[in-house]
Amino acid sequence: MRAMTEPLALGILGYGGLGQAMARLVSRRQQVRWVAVADRKGYALNSNGLLAAYCQKVYTERGSVGYLEPGGVLSEDSLGELIAQPGVQAYFLALPNLPNTFMADVVRRFLAQGWRGVLVDALKRTSAVEQLRQLQADLQAGGITYLTGCGATPGLLTAAAALAAHSYEEILQVEIRFGVGIANWEAYRATIREDIAHLPGYDVAKAQAMTDAEINALLDQTDGKLYLENMEHADDVILEWAGICPRERVTVGGVVDTRNPRKPISTHVKITGRTFEGKISTHTFTLGDETSMAANVCGPALGYLQAGWHLHQQGHYGLFTCAEVMPRWVR
Repeated sequence: MRAMTEPLALGILGYGGLGQAMARLVSRRQQVRWVAVADRKGYALNSNGLLAAYCQKVYTERGSVGYLEPGGVLSEDSLGELIAQPGVQAYFLALPNLPNTFMADVVRRFLAQGWRGVLVDALKRTSAVEQLRQLQADLQAGGITYLTGCGATPGLLTAAAALAAHSYEEILQVEIRFGVGIANWEAYRATIREDIAHLPGYDVAKAQAMTDAEINALLDQTDGKLYLENMEHADDVILEWAGICPRERVTVGGVVDTRNPRKPISTHVKITGRTFEGKISTHTFTLGDETSMAANVCGPALGYLQAGWHLHQQGHYGLFTCAEVMPRWVR
């Protein structure tokens, strides 16, 4: 069991916008040490810790963390080679779920390798989270504690809805609306592609096949904004599994501005329910407009990772969601 004074050895799979943001966040924490990272072309592993600024510089200049010195390795199977290495106790999966089976396939690779530890993702699609639930028995038998849907939504807002639900005897509606502002969509390529897949006339396969030029053309037509309604978002199934309400009572939508860091709308969740006295009321939890997508995803994900490690130390393995576990503060 890890001593409380020894930092948790963390790996980050995926080094796009969210992966880079998590690296910067972890560099400011004492209880977690960032020791491993993988992108499409390579990986790096250093038990003494990786330096966020240096990694960012090498990745920007040379296109892969595989060029890091020391510890960098260029590889055509960077993910597979990294998870075969010892010394990493937990991973944040900042990977694009394209195709929609990708994350479940990644988990199967961890299981096949015999790796034991904690995995945390910020998955969004209902069907992707349902695929992970089918691996529940395998995760339990394999000694993996997996927390899914642990970003902003699903994640922070879902957990807020689960907590607020206790004021009511019956939940009538959960409405999540988010606003995301980023200065350049290319910093979050995978996230934007997943969002495009929710637009009318698009799906995961079509979004995945789009070239960067085609995405730019689409964004030119909308002034850089994506208007998303009635999304297939895992908040619904997570709240249903937690016994809060049927998934049909959960709706998710929002606006993503890919050319402006300012949020186009405020992000909030509204929980409407009936109290035991028979009164109808609504709780609203609103995020500050100054908090970025990276802050609202990576902060909760890191807190859930810490909670997952405590569960793992106690011998609790299998799949958990953001509505079942409280994140723990990371110093």
